[in-house]
Amino acid sequence: MLLALLLSGCGDLLPNNDSNDQPAILIVTATPEPGAAAAPVQEPTPVPPAPSDDDANETPAPSDDDANETPAPSDDETETPTAPDAAPAQTGPGLLARVQDRGYLICGTNANLPGFGFYDNVRNDWFGFDVDFCRALAAAIFGDASKVDFVGLTTAGEYERFGAVRQGRVDVLFRNTSWTLGRDVDQLAFGPTTFHDGQSFMVRRDAGVSNSNDLAGRRICVAAGTTSEQTLNEDFAARGIDFEAVLFNSDRELYPAYDEGECDAVTSDSSQLASQRETLTNPDDHVVLDERISREPLGPVFIENDDQWRDVVSWVVFATMYAEELRVDQNNVNQLAQSSDDQRILRLLGREGDFGQALGLNNDFALQIISQVGNYGDIYDRNLGPRTPFALERGPNKAWNLGQGGVLASPPFR
Repeated sequence: MLLALLLSGCGDLLPNNDSNDQPAILIVTATPEPGAAAAPVQEPTPVPPAPSDDDANETPAPSDDDANETPAPSDDETETPTAPDAAPAQTGPGLLARVQDRGYLICGTNANLPGFGFYDNVRNDWFGFDVDFCRALAAAIFGDASKVDFVGLTTAGEYERFGAVRQGRVDVLFRNTSWTLGRDVDQLAFGPTTFHDGQSFMVRRDAGVSNSNDLAGRRICVAAGTTSEQTLNEDFAARGIDFEAVLFNSDRELYPAYDEGECDAVTSDSSQLASQRETLTNPDDHVVLDERISREPLGPVFIENDDQWRDVVSWVVFATMYAEELRVDQNNVNQLAQSSDDQRILRLLGREGDFGQALGLNNDFALQIISQVGNYGDIYDRNLGPRTPFALERGPNKAWNLGQGGVLASPPFR
């Protein structure tokens, strides 16, 4: 079934100053087949399918970050673009050089989480907060934010996200994924947190539920084998709250079941709940509780033991944050690059110093990111802000120096 969402400013692949002011009607249709990518600007190459053995098992598909998001069933994913075709990249040092030689970035993301990672097969395009960070990385490496192939990855099965990273089938994963110790020591590396989230609950407005204590004795829908399931069980057991868990293998089953009344509440990351709320039959009949029972730091994932690649991914993320700290945005960046006498801004935009060159990039890599994709605030507002259906409060996801409890911070460019 088609779902029309009014997403403000989602517009074009490469956002510009004008498009940010205009809302766009986004038609959400069947998601692409997991492991598939929309046709890139350049010639695509299929990514070899992930062996199901070491993928399917490896992920507790966090409900926090990804739990509910999209296990890629074959039923509604028929209309999909073809996956890119590149031989699996080897692990270890040299990934930046291999990406540069290939001529485009292969970025794993979610195909079915509006606002974060989402494929629209009517416009044959990808949209979302995480998707824009993929484009920011492409802008930094190539000076062209369009040089990226998106690959839809899942939390379990043949196209499980962590297997795709370990096997080199994607260069980086930007897909609502929580940074945990268990994952960090399991052949994965994590970049800076791009979204500070936490697990919560969605309930019906008329259910008489104001906090998790009111869920005692109730049926709670949750994705099986995920960190959301684990956190739910551990938190409620610690507080002596009895409940009945109703388990589902994918969000395609989870949210329709909740919508049809098979359970009294559904739990996942609060951001994911806000996104999925818009897909319910009557979104206004449901509310996401303010309470959080966990902290979920979401951010990029990539192969370990490649220090240069870690630095590139990390400083691309930091560039979006530092730009907002310095009030450099998509509207004023080109002017400031020519006229600013602020040494911090000049270093950020590559007008002074050779920091980009030291990373293996052009010195103006941050200028390319901000002019083509935006600073952190531009990216957030375009995909999740007050003019979108989600209208997510930024909460801790604000620059530390802009007040209101923000914790986002970048090491200085100096």
